[in-house]
Amino acid sequence: MPRPADLVTGAAAPAPASAETQSAGTQSGQAPPPAAAAATETPALAAPAQPAPAQATAARPPARDMSKGSVTNLPLPRFVSLKGNGGNARRGPGLTHRIDWVFTRSGMPLKITAEYEHWRRVEDAEGFGGWVNYALLSGVRSALVAVDMAEFRARPQDDATVTFKAERNVIGWIEECLPDWCRLSVQGEEGWIRKTALWGVKPDETIE
Repeated sequence: MPRPADLVTGAAAPAPASAETQSAGTQSGQAPPPAAAAATETPALAAPAQPAPAQATAARPPARDMSKGSVTNLPLPRFVSLKGNGGNARRGPGLTHRIDWVFTRSGMPLKITAEYEHWRRVEDAEGFGGWVNYALLSGVRSALVAVDMAEFRARPQDDATVTFKAERNVIGWIEECLPDWCRLSVQGEEGWIRKTALWGVKPDETIE
């Protein structure tokens, strides 16, 4: 009577030759079939998978547009005005940084060059400045007379009537800007002046 280990219960598919099976075949003097040898050698000879260049490129974050603020997404640089009668400009974006400059003229135009959380790095017409809290700044636009004596005219034309004059560093509120001219309100008077005589507005900027 056959032993239980000799009984075959079905036509099962032969299992892949294992390392132990190949070793037994070798010991019995029989060489393993070529296919079995290849199946055993292939994993041992396979080189580590290298990441595809396309995958490495896709993993990189997109480059930030340096022409826009990282907080507001508004253009950089851009002009604003000082909201109150004073503002501390600090060496870094935070109250722990030392004060390098103090702005004292309400309404003076300032140029924003960088953003960080609630702080904006600004500079005045002479290039002085630092980091100020955004609460000290206003989006209402102003401009500074940048020539010794500026002539404001009734219309945006060089031959138009001169309505009043203003000295260097006088501040006016911008009411309108065309490609070459701006209309300002200065101490109750209004007039047109060429952009080249102002600081606080970009050459290609139009304001309605």
